[in-house]
Amino acid sequence: MLYYALVFLVVAIVAAFFGFGGIAGTSAGIAQILFFLFLVFFVISLITGIVRR
Repeated sequence: MLYYALVFLVVAIVAAFFGFGGIAGTSAGIAQILFFLFLVFFVISLITGIVRR
């Protein structure tokens, strides 16, 4: 999931460089959502790992 967030971030940067504002904004939004989902799943896995000990 973090890989896809980075891919969308790169797409957003490239689109912004070439002047495609709508595509850049959408890609940046998707990258942000995927990054926060990754963080949530990471915290959940840490908590479950601590509880199982």
